[in-house]
Amino acid sequence: MKSDNKKAEIKTTNQKQPLKETECKEYAECIILKPVGYPFEFNLMDDDIEITNKELFEEYAREQWLGLVVSENSHLFDQKIIPDYGFEIIKAKPNNSIISETTKIKLITDDLKNKRDETKFKSNILLSDIVGQKNAKNKVKVITRYLENPEKFGPWAPKNILFYGLPGTGKTMLVKALANELEVPLYLIKATSLIGDHVGDGASKIHDLFKKASENSPSIIFIDEMDAIALHRSFQTLRGDVSEIVNSLLTEMDGISENESVITIGATNNPTSLDFAVRSRFEEEIEFELPDDEERLTILENNLKTMPLDYDIDLEKVVKITKGLSGRDLKEKILKTALHNAIANDYEIVTMENIDYAIKNSKIKNTDVKGMFE
Repeated sequence: MKSDNKKAEIKTTNQKQPLKETECKEYAECIILKPVGYPFEFNLMDDDIEITNKELFEEYAREQWLGLVVSENSHLFDQKIIPDYGFEIIKAKPNNSIISETTKIKLITDDLKNKRDETKFKSNILLSDIVGQKNAKNKVKVITRYLENPEKFGPWAPKNILFYGLPGTGKTMLVKALANELEVPLYLIKATSLIGDHVGDGASKIHDLFKKASENSPSIIFIDEMDAIALHRSFQTLRGDVSEIVNSLLTEMDGISENESVITIGATNNPTSLDFAVRSRFEEEIEFELPDDEERLTILENNLKTMPLDYDIDLEKVVKITKGLSGRDLKEKILKTALHNAIANDYEIVTMENIDYAIKNSKIKNTDVKGMFE
């Protein structure tokens, strides 16, 4: 009986009361927590929580966990407002250190709020809606074949792919179409959302992202604006945590964590701004080019089909004067602006006069356009 009592007095990080550990002399500079909910189902409260005052939460957390030894991958339990609610310790700096009155406590909640949305992205875009981009479509065909039969490909499976090109050329649109037509989870992520407020946040978010994708494989991770987290080393002084984030990204892309059947697609407007080590991990770099005359005509015709007003415009002339514009520019800067101008002036149809207005307001950098309507 005495032996059992002694064992009960040995406390760990998972205990609800503060731990007084005489052997541990280091105090924690910072810990990063992730809400993980209750250890059992409890229908009276949603597992997700929202922190509206981060400074107040930090003070609240320090007060109840003061003196507790924290170690990574263990848990803390709230005992005040939401008793027994669990928090996983993602990062402790240093590990196995004591929470003090100066310890910074960071809570990661963004991933939890969007976990249902990011798991399976839905859109109404089809691959047939993508005009041009033959090389990218061919790669998508390979990805489709692989996801239909992952075992057949083995080590020859598509793994890391980079889409690059000017904004509005269809990089994100193509991935949305791919997700819409395949029955696999798509994790559509803006790279900026992987950057945290404290050192260690970004690395843990990247690890969690790939872990989730691996658990639901086969799956696709699409990281837009890749240069936001994988800057070239000459730019790495701009943010203190860049090296840590780059190293974490390299680890996941190399498959050290055994991310089998997880395809990573990165997108950037400028591939030369990427860290060389990250860029070298991509098996193929696929450029998204601006549409040529024929492709611009197709894009215009496709979008005009859904326009709420009829139109009377010279499509061949519009094609010529919009050289150098992306597909998104054609829709947003030209057709939409022309439509809104027609509506504002009580026109029943969209005319070349409205297109003229859109052209002049679109800031097209094309000397051939100047004087076309004069």
